[in-house]
Amino acid sequence: MSSEYPQDLYYLDSHEYVRIDDDIATIGITQFAINQMGDIVFLDLLEVGAAIVKGDSLGTIESVKAVETLNSPVSGTVIERNQPLIDSPEDIIDDTYGAGWLLKVRLDDLEIEDTLTAEEYSALVEGD
Repeated sequence: MSSEYPQDLYYLDSHEYVRIDDDIATIGITQFAINQMGDIVFLDLLEVGAAIVKGDSLGTIESVKAVETLNSPVSGTVIERNQPLIDSPEDIIDDTYGAGWLLKVRLDDLEIEDTLTAEEYSALVEGD
């Protein structure tokens, strides 16, 4: 049942997603991860202008259950962070794949290997 996972996104097995538009990557965390974490209480993200390397931490997300490191699916420079979400992290549940994005990154290159399709991610988390 991959309808839960938008087809136009790429996924990491650590539950981040990325949407690529030209040389801009929009990074977020999947609905599955949010559901597992429970109520989100704090979000700490890299500042605009920060350089990021694929696989490195782009920040942390904290719930009543745990603190999780967010991993970057791409390399580039942070050009925007979702300040309304940082101010009200509990809102991430409302529109995880839309208004619930975390960071926008200008890509150094368009490599997206090691990512999963919606079907592959669905199979991973749902055990299909």
